[in-house]
Amino acid sequence: MKIIMIAGDGIGPEISAATKEVLQSANASFKLNLQIEDEIAGHASLKKYGATVTEALLKKVKQADGLILGPMSTYDFKDESKGEINPSKFFRKSLDLYANIRPAKTYEGLRSPVNDFDLIVVRENTEGFYADRNMEQGSGEILVTPDVAISLRRITRQCCERIARTAFELAGSRKKHVTIVHKANVLKIADGMFIDICHQIGKEFPEISIDDFIVDAMAAHLVRAPQNFDVIVTSNMFGDILSDLTAELSGSLGLAASVNAGTQHAMAQAAHGSAPDIAGKNIANPYSLILSTAQLLEWYSHRSGKSEFVHAAKAIEDAAASLILSKEVTKDIGGNLGTKEAGNALAQKLLALR
Repeated sequence: MKIIMIAGDGIGPEISAATKEVLQSANASFKLNLQIEDEIAGHASLKKYGATVTEALLKKVKQADGLILGPMSTYDFKDESKGEINPSKFFRKSLDLYANIRPAKTYEGLRSPVNDFDLIVVRENTEGFYADRNMEQGSGEILVTPDVAISLRRITRQCCERIARTAFELAGSRKKHVTIVHKANVLKIADGMFIDICHQIGKEFPEISIDDFIVDAMAAHLVRAPQNFDVIVTSNMFGDILSDLTAELSGSLGLAASVNAGTQHAMAQAAHGSAPDIAGKNIANPYSLILSTAQLLEWYSHRSGKSEFVHAAKAIEDAAASLILSKEVTKDIGGNLGTKEAGNALAQKLLALR
């Protein structure tokens, strides 16, 4: 498996280095024959090439089997005419990574403000209210006058069908329960279509139970009783918000794993930002990117039919849970280790499996 690894901005280089050490240990223990190639994007690429991402980089990523994208300073990139392109958007759109899969669960030994839960938010990743990716050309936001702005939301049958199918296929290997989240009481046409299509796809999976909730009510239900949910399927913006909520409910946004998957390509990406205020201090939690990378290995296992990759992914997740329980982790989740040391502790757990 060939992986392109982009360290990113802010805390990106620190958590990416920890992730690479974990990958190398997984490679040794499970004989994955990994090839990891380092590349740059974001501020480093802007300085060197005049653009945060380049077509040459995209070509390399398309020829690889997976991409690991470290956190990017996306808020800094405002003018695409100056090469300031959002790398996350660029890869999601260019590779058609339509499914953003974000698991969240509680861990033994880590206090959570809610009951124990284990769920996945399946977020449509290519349209919705995201103005930078829902148009063929230009932006989905329009400044009509200095005092009037309009944002367009795109919902298509194709995107609804494929994200719904992704959710039902995931639920089939879990607790066989899919929850559709929407705002159809206000967005009657667009979200009405989303609900209808999800139910249509659901008929292909008669063993799976289906319910639906309005997004604001869903936020309340997740805080009150997250254990009642299994796979949550929703549109882009709602999924972005709810998955951050479920990550925090699990104990920390530093545990928020995320894989962006398409038919041919996938990208592991920490769900949090580049956190420039703590960059270089060796205090960032690397688990979000590490657990995202485990998801990437699992995706590749299903695509390639090579079971050693799903075994490696499970070993990474189990090692993380064990270290959380023993508090050999960073301070945000109850330990006293730095970023580098937390990554090393997980890597050593994997090496012990040889």
